Amino acid sequence: MPVSRTLGVDEALSRLPALHVVDVRTPGEFASGRLPGAVNVPLDRIGAGLADLRRAAGTRALLLVCASGARSDRGAALLASHGIAAASLTGGTRAWAEAGHGLEHPPGPVRAVWGMERQVRFTAGALVLLGVVLGLFVHPAFQLLSAAIAGGLVFSALTDTCGMAVVLGRLPFNRRGPVPLG
Repeated sequence: MPVSRTLGVDEALSRLPALHVVDVRTPGEFASGRLPGAVNVPLDRIGAGLADLRRAAGTRALLLVCASGARSDRGAALLASHGIAAASLTGGTRAWAEAGHGLEHPPGPVRAVWGMERQVRFTAGALVLLGVVLGLFVHPAFQLLSAAIAGGLVFSALTDTCGMAVVLGRLPFNRRGPVPLG
């Protein structure tokens, strides 16, 4: 059954048994709660998983999910460029939970993990603050750090990419072993 480029929460819920749900968040975010039956293929690893995703798309339609829908939109576009049809969940896991639908959690205590957008905001703010403080008290050249972060944020907004998110996604607390597609 073909899927449109995006699915709303209600439509995704009604079609869930007919979908392969692929969560493109970091493994740390994935461990904090996911749609029922979802497997984790982080956005930065989609290229390496193209063969598995193509096979999965041959059996059931793919639904990509992230926290807000932005990364899953990018993932669906990337898959489309490789001839693999996939939809993105509008609003992501946040919209799913706000609609009152349950999230699955791994066994054991729920792991409190910041979403990638929050990690980026914290890191960017901390680096800007560090650049200002060091520029005031150590050497004015440290203000270039703040300027570089500001430039990176502008570039990120203009290109709808985020290099800082890629770097943060490689940190150990955002990494776990791959979850195979079912």
